[in-house]
Amino acid sequence: MVDNFAFADLPDEVIGFKYPLAHLAQALRGDGPVKIVAMGSSSTSGREDVVPYPHRLEMYLRAATGNPKIDVLNRGRGGEEATEELPRFDADIFAEAPSLVVWRVGTNAVFHKKDKPYDLDVVAAAIATGLERLRGPPMDVLLVDPQYVPAMLLDERADDSERMVSLISAAAGRANVNVFRRWALMRHWHVHNNFSFERMLDPTDPDRLHQSDGSTLRLSRGLCNTILKAVAIAGPT
Repeated sequence: MVDNFAFADLPDEVIGFKYPLAHLAQALRGDGPVKIVAMGSSSTSGREDVVPYPHRLEMYLRAATGNPKIDVLNRGRGGEEATEELPRFDADIFAEAPSLVVWRVGTNAVFHKKDKPYDLDVVAAAIATGLERLRGPPMDVLLVDPQYVPAMLLDERADDSERMVSLISAAAGRANVNVFRRWALMRHWHVHNNFSFERMLDPTDPDRLHQSDGSTLRLSRGLCNTILKAVAIAGPT
């Protein structure tokens, strides 16, 4: 049974978007299919018995809009970071011509820094390059920053995690794209809603990195709500 996260806040001041999603709004006003590409690593692709967020997001968006033609295409690949994802843009994003790209970045740059190793500045540069490439086609883009979990809060990773979140925010600011602040939202759940890490974590994950099914479900709801508010700002569907 999925843990009940219904009382986990989804505050606008934490996860609200700065910019409207005009291309997605236009697609929703039409009669054709609406494509959204979810680019990322294992928390996008899914693992074990946790339903990945792209499936949840698709379900919520279809229900909220009454549009069964919304497809959220899962292009997650476990263990990758922005530097490995850039070469996949042509086949996994541009070939699909989506109205929106949701790009989760930053976690592996911190978590795998010792065994890869990653340079956070190089990863930040790859994110900036990716955002520049995504400016060309008529599509909206939003970034999702890392998850607030024990694996990212260990002494040797805590500073890097905070810095990665800041680098993502800065890259998004320069490119005028939205960030869904997963780090801040999950911290809010832990600190203000008193949700333990045990509830927020996948119990099958010994690394204490991946979210549970319940927290993934609630995060997907928050992402859906925030996307729809940005669509409404852009114009009626």
